[in-house]
Amino acid sequence: MLRRPRLGKALAAALALLAWQAAAMALGQELLLVAPSKVALRLLVLAGEAGFWKTVLSSFARIISGFLLALAAGSLLAAAAGRLKAVETLLWPWVITIKSVPVASFIILCLIWLSSRQLPVFIAFLMVFPVVYSNLLEGIKSADPKLLEMAKLFRVPLLRRVKYIYLPHLRPFILSACGVGLGLAWKAGVTAEIIGIPAGSIGERLYEAKVYLDTADLFAWTVVIVLVSVAFEKAFVRLLTLLMGGRR
Repeated sequence: MLRRPRLGKALAAALALLAWQAAAMALGQELLLVAPSKVALRLLVLAGEAGFWKTVLSSFARIISGFLLALAAGSLLAAAAGRLKAVETLLWPWVITIKSVPVASFIILCLIWLSSRQLPVFIAFLMVFPVVYSNLLEGIKSADPKLLEMAKLFRVPLLRRVKYIYLPHLRPFILSACGVGLGLAWKAGVTAEIIGIPAGSIGERLYEAKVYLDTADLFAWTVVIVLVSVAFEKAFVRLLTLLMGGRR
């Protein structure tokens, strides 16, 4: 039974919900841990509110914009660094710094330069960029040198080399970078919203739930983040896989 991936995941999710329900009942303190049934009911109420979908779309647009910008910039710079060692050397201190500095430090610093609405876009970009850049650079460096040498010897045009040599080889690296990067984009982007508190954002609603000790709202909005993040990741990775002519 567990050999079937979807059935196994559904069973794991059901067991997690049962464990959550049991923990909530044992604790008996809704302020600390609200039951999943009450979170589901609260989520249904929120979904019926006029501003719910506008809030979700507002945060979605900012965070995904940052992710897509990082995907484009990381891909282009990884290609340049793979071709020119000088580019890799110049980018090295920046990539190491972004990887090492805590996201909260970047958010507080960037609040000086950016508006609260621009902040989630930039922070999502900043956190995803090194993941995309490092994964693709590693993929480019691990490409078969004999195959590349043969393509060079027979003067295969660059576009054909990219299509028939680089893309098939880089496919797992790209998909891995997107899978990890999307999760980071949502974590960093929502964190930026909670600190910057742009109006009409998920971060603002989470901050309000924390201020008013509304645990049900806190859990409900967290569930929204998980659902939207997972749904977009699945759709985006599937689309990317189809565009690259493969299956996952």
